[in-house]
Amino acid sequence: MSKIIITCALTGSIHTPSMSPHLPVTAEEIAAQAVGAAKAGAAILHLHARDPATGRPSAAVEHYRAFLPNIRAGCDAIVNLTTGGSAVMTLDERLAAPMELRPEMCSLNMGSMNFALYPMLGKRTEWLHDWEEPFLRNSDDLVFKNTPRDIEGVLSQMGRERGARFEFECYDVGHLYMLRHFVDRGLVEGPIFIQFVMGVLGGIAAEPEHLDHLKATADRLFGDGYMFSVLAAGRQQMPMAEKSAAMGGHVRVGLEDNLYLSRGVLAKSNAEQVEKVRAIVEALGRSVATPDEARALLGLKGAGAVGF
Repeated sequence: MSKIIITCALTGSIHTPSMSPHLPVTAEEIAAQAVGAAKAGAAILHLHARDPATGRPSAAVEHYRAFLPNIRAGCDAIVNLTTGGSAVMTLDERLAAPMELRPEMCSLNMGSMNFALYPMLGKRTEWLHDWEEPFLRNSDDLVFKNTPRDIEGVLSQMGRERGARFEFECYDVGHLYMLRHFVDRGLVEGPIFIQFVMGVLGGIAAEPEHLDHLKATADRLFGDGYMFSVLAAGRQQMPMAEKSAAMGGHVRVGLEDNLYLSRGVLAKSNAEQVEKVRAIVEALGRSVATPDEARALLGLKGAGAVGF
């Protein structure tokens, strides 16, 4: 496959505002960085919301509505809304905005897991907001909950009822078998778009051998009925993206996954990371997919069928 889909995950729910002045928090920042990433070559924008006053991850519909119209006015990229939100949110909170806004795509974590963020405490002693340090410190007792019942509910409410397609986020090998389970139940149909999520403490490490194993397992489970993309949290972001592209896969970058452009150098925008990965994949002979080409590859319903 020559066409490669670049996804950009703009802000997420893991990094806190004190970690980088370039992490987008306000609606204006999120919209501007989203449009910039799209112009740099991102066909898909993976979006979370933040409370602009505190920088906290937010599930509030009004916080999404504050930036989505400006993104849509500024580019034709595919909007992919998280259903993972933050590990401290309930499922109902996580689904509130996607259910109302009916995006073309949603992310869907394929299992419950430990989500340990506390190692990031050692990198900072001063905090902009009083919630940041306790949030990270208490993640040694944090479980992200997505049971089979939860997954079935998301597939039904966002997929069957609202026509969204999914970025199936698989943090470990067992998540691939859970996805196969839902295929066997007739609740997931192709084309299947799997995101191998690597490098989160609690999931599979971002090591080349692990990516080989994930790919081989997915080949056995799904044959030629799937596409895969790779994100690596932290410093392995670009090396693992390059390996994915060389294997025929797609790539995801963005400040949700890694705050840096190179060792010790903070990325000043999401677009900088998109530009860097674009140069990497084009040097391998891959051609970057436009949003409409990505829509065709993924079988999306189209931007005219969303709720924003």
